[in-house]
Amino acid sequence: MSLRTAGSVLVVFLWSVAVVLSQNVWSVTYTTRSICTLKGSTVEMSCSYTYPSWHKVTTTFWFIKKFDVEIYVNLRNDSDYNGRVTYHNDKTNGHTLRITDLRESDSATYKFRFITDQTGGKYSGYPGVTLSVTDLQVKVTTTLLSTTLTCSTTCTLTGNPTYIWYRNSKIVQEASSPSYSFYFQTEDSFYCAVKGIKSPAVSVEGHSYFHVTYTYQRICTLNGSSVDISCSYTYPSGHTVSETIWYTKGKLNEAPQILSPGYGGRVEYLGNMQSDSILRITDLREEDSAEYKIRFRTDKTTWEPTIPGTTLTVTGLQVKVTPPTVTEGQKVTLTCSTTCTLGDNPTYIWYKNGHVTNQSTSLFLNPVSSEDAGRYSCSVEGHEDLPSAEETLTVRYGPKNTSVSVSPSGEVVEGSSVTLTCSSDANPPVDKYTWYKKNVASPKASGQSYSITNIISEDRGEYYCEAQNGKGSMNSTALMIIVAGKPTSFMTAAVGIIVVVLVLILCLSGFMWFRKKASKSTSDTRDTSENVQGDSSPVYDNISSMAMTSTAAQTADTDNQDYVHYASIHFSGSKNQEVPLYSTVQLPQPQIQDEDVQYAAVKFSRPSAATR
Repeated sequence: MSLRTAGSVLVVFLWSVAVVLSQNVWSVTYTTRSICTLKGSTVEMSCSYTYPSWHKVTTTFWFIKKFDVEIYVNLRNDSDYNGRVTYHNDKTNGHTLRITDLRESDSATYKFRFITDQTGGKYSGYPGVTLSVTDLQVKVTTTLLSTTLTCSTTCTLTGNPTYIWYRNSKIVQEASSPSYSFYFQTEDSFYCAVKGIKSPAVSVEGHSYFHVTYTYQRICTLNGSSVDISCSYTYPSGHTVSETIWYTKGKLNEAPQILSPGYGGRVEYLGNMQSDSILRITDLREEDSAEYKIRFRTDKTTWEPTIPGTTLTVTGLQVKVTPPTVTEGQKVTLTCSTTCTLGDNPTYIWYKNGHVTNQSTSLFLNPVSSEDAGRYSCSVEGHEDLPSAEETLTVRYGPKNTSVSVSPSGEVVEGSSVTLTCSSDANPPVDKYTWYKKNVASPKASGQSYSITNIISEDRGEYYCEAQNGKGSMNSTALMIIVAGKPTSFMTAAVGIIVVVLVLILCLSGFMWFRKKASKSTSDTRDTSENVQGDSSPVYDNISSMAMTSTAAQTADTDNQDYVHYASIHFSGSKNQEVPLYSTVQLPQPQIQDEDVQYAAVKFSRPSAATR
């Protein structure tokens, strides 16, 4: 067997052994071994654990070890921890113990224990977490030149905490050091605090030395506003202050940085100048950010303190949008941000398009809609004249309010043309318009406008458009197009109506006239029959019929001239005549004369023998 083959076999064997061993491991691993924390605070202790794969964990709990004795009592059931203990499990065999309102009696070693469904399946982690609970005490150390206060604990607090020192309930120092030193005579009370837990207060009587106490170590304020940087100072008796100068750190000897009264029209000194001084700066600019210190002269000496001064940070307001690009329906946060934390817990005012909309540090828009889009800015209450620059919130959304308009409006007739226009509100703008006719599957056209020329009756129907962009699509409501026949001119229609009316009038007049004439003709015929002694030759009927026809025709032809022609017919011939007589009726041209009656002469001639 070669060395390479032997090596491969060995690796496989070791890996198999490691797998088997890992499946048969009992262990508890604690995140931290020791914790020092304050009385009244809250602590969390966590661990992870492993066990053989064929086991199943049925019970887990934390217990304590005091005086080298392990007390296997679930802390949840321990009366000393009633209501102060909570457990939290995660998906990777992790377990966390949380204890609130800590007491000094809670100091102990905390261990984790789990039990499985197999016989002998019990395991407790080693070595556990040692918890030390301490309170804060102020220790005073006095020397010939100064007094030092120390925020003391029985153990070193975990997590590099910040110590805050108070003088008569007013913060005078925030630092990672637990000590605070001063050089002045006072009967004020002092106390320290860590994470909101305060020490008992102490009173200190110091000595009279040169010393300056700055009211604030840090000041954060707005660009364009004003600020007061103040301090108080002490000095040995027998001295009289003759001059006070404010300056920025490291630039005492640079003339432009010596903040003398009236410098640049923005600096003013206030205070009595014997025990306190105030530097007021107006119309602040970001370049005014610096550490400000004071130096004073007495009639006997010049003194410049070495302790830190007041750090001033001048900031502007800025609107930050998270995320910078948002789609309708998502959530967005607008934050009024500064480069430092403004003091006095300010109230922020929000503006949308120049109008007040809300009061809070941040705006949470969830879900955001298209109506939320606009220009946003913010300001601080009391400094409304110093708003931030506007930031535009852009909301992307699919088409909405899609509609169709038609031009020209009104009745659509055959042969004319119309243009349909589709409009829609969308961001980004609509990039595709498609036109459809209802009940027709395939689209008719594309583009924002659709023109129909030389319209025919088949073009009637309902039309709608579809607007589409990268965020979605929307159909408009359908627009009905009704196609009417070709219109006739007004004059033609009027003439047609007049003709119809006249025809009706003429028909009625003719009917009445015929009735009248029929009655008169019957009377005349009776008289004529008596004159001709009962001659019933067909010539009379023909002539009578011809006369009536001629008269009716004449009346119809001249009806438009508002007068009537009458025909007078004279018959001659033998009463024994058996052949029909032919006549020629001539009507004279009508004369336009009111109520004139024209007579037509009818002459009859006997036909010759040849004619017969």
